[in-house]
Amino acid sequence: MFQGNFDLDHATPVEAGGNPDVLFELGLLYACGRSVGIDLITAHKWFNLAALKGRVDAIALRREVAELMTEAEIARAQREARAWMAAH
Repeated sequence: MFQGNFDLDHATPVEAGGNPDVLFELGLLYACGRSVGIDLITAHKWFNLAALKGRVDAIALRREVAELMTEAEIARAQREARAWMAAH
């Protein structure tokens, strides 16, 4: 497994197709705070997108993250996921 830091300021955006494994890893990155601060809204968004792309284990992690969020935060994460899908 990768043991380093991601430089998100210079990272290449995820391709339009959105590899579910990459989307899942982004969810883990933000859920655990690896190389970035913990951001549950962003983590939920990436887990949601990974689940939509077929990554079944993302469903459980999305649910776990959602348990720590308010309804307003979940709604925001869902809006951000829809916006990402529309843009890609």
